[in-house]
Order: sequence, then C-alpha cells, then structure tokens
Amino acid sequence: MEIKTIATTPIEGQKPGTSGLRKKTRVFMEPGYLENFVQATFDAIGGAEGKTFVIGGDGRYFNAEAIQTILRMAAANGARRAIVGQGGLLSTPAASNLIRKYKTDGGLILSASHNPGGIDEDFGLKFNIPNGGPATESVTEAIYAGTMSISRYHILETRDLDLNTIGESRLGDMVVTVIDPVSDYLDLMAGIFDFGSIRALFSSGFRIRFDAMHAITGPYAKAILEGALGAPAGSVINAVPLPDFGGGHPDPNPTWAKQLMDEVMSSNGPDFGAASDGDGDRNMILGRNTYVSPSDSLAILTANARLVPGYAKGLAGVARSMPTSCAADRVAQKLGIESFETPTGWKFFGNLLDAGRVTICGEESFGTGSDHVREKDGLWAVLFWLNILAERKVSVAEILQDHWATYGRNYYSRHDYEALPIDQAKALMSRVENRLATLAGMRVAGLKVSMADSFSYHDPVDGSVSRNQGLRVQFEGGARAIFRLSGTGTEGATLRLYVEYLETDPGKLGQDTQAALRPVIEAAHVLSGIDSLGRAAPDVIT
Repeated sequence: MEIKTIATTPIEGQKPGTSGLRKKTRVFMEPGYLENFVQATFDAIGGAEGKTFVIGGDGRYFNAEAIQTILRMAAANGARRAIVGQGGLLSTPAASNLIRKYKTDGGLILSASHNPGGIDEDFGLKFNIPNGGPATESVTEAIYAGTMSISRYHILETRDLDLNTIGESRLGDMVVTVIDPVSDYLDLMAGIFDFGSIRALFSSGFRIRFDAMHAITGPYAKAILEGALGAPAGSVINAVPLPDFGGGHPDPNPTWAKQLMDEVMSSNGPDFGAASDGDGDRNMILGRNTYVSPSDSLAILTANARLVPGYAKGLAGVARSMPTSCAADRVAQKLGIESFETPTGWKFFGNLLDAGRVTICGEESFGTGSDHVREKDGLWAVLFWLNILAERKVSVAEILQDHWATYGRNYYSRHDYEALPIDQAKALMSRVENRLATLAGMRVAGLKVSMADSFSYHDPVDGSVSRNQGLRVQFEGGARAIFRLSGTGTEGATLRLYVEYLETDPGKLGQDTQAALRPVIEAAHVLSGIDSLGRAAPDVIT
C-alpha cells in the first residue's frame, strides 16, 4: 500500500447546497471530481489525522465505487477509523445516529436524497458534523473555498475492501469497521416508541402498507415493521434497494408514490400508508382515503407528542422551515412552548436542537424529525404516527378532523415548476423582490397584503444571520404566498410557490385544498407573472 499525492486543479461548480453537493452521476465519475471534493472537505475540517468518520449511502448508482475512493482517501489523510454500513448502505438518519452514538468526528453521506438514481441521473455527497447534522454554512463555505484553491489530494493505492462482511479490517493504518446498518437504529427507535402498543395495533387487524420505493429504508422497514413489530409479511413493498431505484423517482409524494396512493385511496385500502425517499429522511403519511400534508403532520405530531414515551415529559419547542405552513405555530401557542421559523435546510435546526430550545422540527418537503438525531427521519415519523394511532384508537382521518376542529385548518400546497431556464427563474424572483417594498396595504386578487419581505433568519443561539432565504407575501387573515428557488436539483432551476390559507370556520374545514387556496394562487400569479413561464400548470403539486 502506497500513499500517493496527486496534483490537481480546481473544478468549477463544487459549491455545496443545503444538502451537500449534488450533480449528475457522470459528473461525479469524471477523473478527480469526487477526489477534489473529498480532499477539500477533509482540509476544511482541519484535516482527517486521527479522526473517525461514519461513511455510507443510499445505494444509488456509483455509491459502492465512491465509498471505496473515500475510504482510501481517509486512510491516506491519516484517519484513525471508519465506520461503514454493510454493503456501503446507511440511511441518512441512521448515519446521524451513528455519528452521535459513537462520538465520531463527522460523517460522509452519499445520497442525492429524493432525486432519481442511475448513471444518467443524480448523485450527491455531503459532510455531517460531529453533532450528526449537516455541515453548517461556515463549514460548507470552507469546503467550497477549498475546491477553488485545491492543488493536490491524497489517496492510498490499494485494492477494494470487502464491505459486505461485518467485522474489522485495516486500510493502511486506518481501521475499517463494517456494521449492520439497521441494528443501532432499531435500538434507538425501540427506546423512543412503545413497540408493545404498536404490536398490539397490528395484532388487532390494523393494516399498513409502507412503500420503500426500492430505496434505503427497505431493510430498515422490513426489520422494524415486519420483524420487531409483527406487521404481516408483505406490508413493506419495493423493499430491496436498487442502484436506479427500480427506474422510479424515490420522492414520497402523491405524484411519485402513485402505486401506494392508488392502493390506500381505494375503498378497501389499508388503514395506514407511508412512503420514504432515497436516503430515508423524508416521509409521506396516508390514511384510508386520506392524505396528510407534511405541514399538518408536523403539527399533529407536536400536538400528540405526550402519547409517545420518548416525549412524554413534553416538548421544549417546535421549529419549522419558513415555507412550511404555520399550523405548528398554532399548536405551540396553545401548548405554551416556543416556536421558531428557520430557512429551508435541516442544518438550521441544529443549533436549536443542540441548545435544547426545540424537540420536534419539520419542513413542508416531507421531512420531520426530533432531537433523537440531527437529520429528518422518515421511518421515525411513521413510527410516531403508528404510536399515536395505537394510543388514540381512531383513524387517520378522525385525527385530522379533530385537529382542525381544535386548531383551525391551514390549507396548504406547494407548486413546483421544474427544470426552468435559470435566467427565466431568476428574472421572476427579481420581479417579485423589486415589488416587495410597495406591497403592504395593496389588494391583490381580493386579498390585502399585510407584509412582504425577503426572509432573513437571525439564529437565536449563535447570532448568525442568513439572508435571502425566500420571498414572503403575507395577507390579512393568515394567508401567505412564498416564492423560492430550490437548491436540490441538478439541472436548470426549480421555482417553488408555496400557498397557504387559514380557515377557522367549522363549516369550511372540509373543502378541496386547491379550491380553498384559489384566491392565494391567483394573487401569487398576479404578483409574479408566473404565467409568463409558459407552463400550463406546475410540474408537481403537493
């Protein structure tokens, strides 16, 4: 084995987004591309000398090869130990748990989350810091700066390691520990939820269907839902992780999880349905003939947390991303706990969680989590719902109706316009931003604007400020329209329009969501000129 120092030059476009670096797989496969980014990451954290890292990914195309490269580079940079999921597999929340449980110096997680996989699709890599959460802005900025000045990387020249066999081996002076990717995570879940109560629920004839979408949560869901909790065999579908996710799009929403939607929305569908995404950090919750919006799910988990053993003492607070509906705020107000509005990106919850200011947090993009790890956690959300259902002994639909009757209903939807020309998308955002200062008091499509701004976040823990986090237009009565460009895609730009309308009239809580939101949608279109994009409709509505 020989440590080689390879001369290199900066490669353009290696700036991490809210969830690390995401590009087309073929880009990551280009000579030096992965190596440059990994070396810049090690350099940004003060080097790898003597450190321990968790390494694993969602099994998408190029996952196995990339892990071998990362291991050789970690060894060449002096790392002491690497903890790797068997077969190179780890869900993102499971990786976060391992970083925290074994007090490592961070982790390298290989995933493009909910994006498609395959040689012509997407790949991603991100660094998680020692608290288990995504790298902070200061770290990602340091990584990016490193990619722009890099001149060499270090790598060990050796054969590939066997990552399919649990146990220890050596790579130069570095110990590589291959572990069961599920067992530590299962132990964590068993310490939070009442597994006995959920087992009894399944024993009563309650039927569940969990769609793993041929992504990473398949083995976790099989082991926990069908194994530890006794759900009937076949309750978990599409359970085998595949490099291309079976040709599907591993995004748990009504559009991409259509097979599950069709089954659960049928008259004889299961009592409960759920899906998770590519790396296991997102979730969709369904009941028979009932769709639960992610914003409502966050609010309902907050309102019912005391039913779960791990949260029986109550919550310190709740946090949501700015585009997420205000439903959780209304629960927090009634419970007398703090609520926070942060930018999009799970890393912004980290300080609040570490400081004990919040216990549960979530985003409208099908992500919810708590202080048990520092990532959103899809299977955790599913178990949380099952624990609530086991205790309350009512249906998902009844829980929703009761919640709305108690707190009011925040009608909410997200309209995605995908793969737009970047210049066109930026022009629309500029058009809205240039009008913000003049909107207060104006009537648009029958709604009166009460406030409009470009959202800035002042972190209450460390005092840092994050600006330009989305454009907000607030209307009187609790309605909102928010415009934001997404940073999770790999080509073009995705414009996200978030619309919300608060209804407290008991007689109007059962409206069709898009119909209830029509005035807000119309106002947003008027304000932005969104029709000039030439799209007859959004590509995805959630």
